[in-house]
Amino acid sequence: MRRFLGSIFAVGLISLLAYAAPQTKSLAGLALKSDPEQALKAYRSDLQAERADIMAKNITLTPEQAAKFWPAYTKFQAEQASIVDEQMKAVQKYVDAYSEMDDSTALSLVNANLSRDSQMFALRNKWLGEFRKIVPTRTAARVIQIDRRLGLTSQLALSAQLPLIY
Repeated sequence: MRRFLGSIFAVGLISLLAYAAPQTKSLAGLALKSDPEQALKAYRSDLQAERADIMAKNITLTPEQAAKFWPAYTKFQAEQASIVDEQMKAVQKYVDAYSEMDDSTALSLVNANLSRDSQMFALRNKWLGEFRKIVPTRTAARVIQIDRRLGLTSQLALSAQLPLIY
């Protein structure tokens, strides 16, 4: 059962990558089972590069704005990555405990998802203010809107691969 759930987790990550970053390479070539940390690091790097590319194609910046925006956006992505890493750890715990899940584990998974949602909301709110210091308000709002859409797509792809708590 763990092998099956581990496969579901791997497929979920591959699907997440496919949905959120359709032009990056997939995790299929990575040794997820032998080194999951390395696979997740490569996945995160590809995803962040793809998100930055999508962002660049959807916002217009002056050279002065770009010189300030992109370093700030990199910091934003780094803060986001720590939240996503915690979520991936919670998903791995879920996969590992799925066949012997008790009430405590089920509640832990739901709380991890809700915590992630709250943390992402707070992070985007914080960075909306930071981006407004660098670019016009409508551009800052567009950045957060695009990021939120990409995040929702990623979350849908991941959650679609995980079985419901039974």
